[in-house]
Amino acid sequence: MDEKSKYRHELKYLCSAVQLEIIRSRMQGLMRYDNHSLNGQYTIRSMYFDSYDNRCFYENESGTDPREKFRIRIYNADDARISLECKRKERGKTFKTACLLSREEYDMLLSGETADALVSDKMLLRKFALLTQTQLFRPAVIVEYDRTPFVYPVGNVRITLDRNIRSSVDFSHFFRSDLPTRPILPPGQHLLEVKYDELLPDPIYDALQLRDLQQTAFSKYYLCRKYIWGGQL
Repeated sequence: MDEKSKYRHELKYLCSAVQLEIIRSRMQGLMRYDNHSLNGQYTIRSMYFDSYDNRCFYENESGTDPREKFRIRIYNADDARISLECKRKERGKTFKTACLLSREEYDMLLSGETADALVSDKMLLRKFALLTQTQLFRPAVIVEYDRTPFVYPVGNVRITLDRNIRSSVDFSHFFRSDLPTRPILPPGQHLLEVKYDELLPDPIYDALQLRDLQQTAFSKYYLCRKYIWGGQL
């Protein structure tokens, strides 16, 4: 079945390594690590897709509202959990729909053989398969980073510290542990993300207050594509 979540607030902040470490130490006293993390961390690798005319890239660049991005995500370069996801942004909030893929379904999508996907009982898979046929959705960029994830039940809060954001276009080796990548941010610059439903509890809000910490509009997908193509598609 397809997994769904509510529309959520999503705030992003570019941070130095020192700022990120301060936030990490504060969060350790307030929140717990995501159950999926190993020693408080995992590596996320996402393959993003775009249409023949790069619609997703240009919608992101222009701030089109609403807009959607499609990706296939794995953790620690392992095919044990492969997730097809659609991330929708609307009126400043985000909404994610996801479904799990088997390795066979993944191979089928990447090879362009979507006949079975078009009749799947997974609604998101059917939608994506149709886009590969009608709008020629194809792999556009791979985004990878090392994440430290904290969660808090009240308000469904998720604080993530994303280090070493990097990109690749080596789509044929998506599951390779030593995938060749390129960094997209200056050394020592990382990303803090704050996600919650309707409520950000005061203790967490207070712990996030740092001098010179400013909210920013930041898209890993957009910057990774722009970096690879030198700003020209």
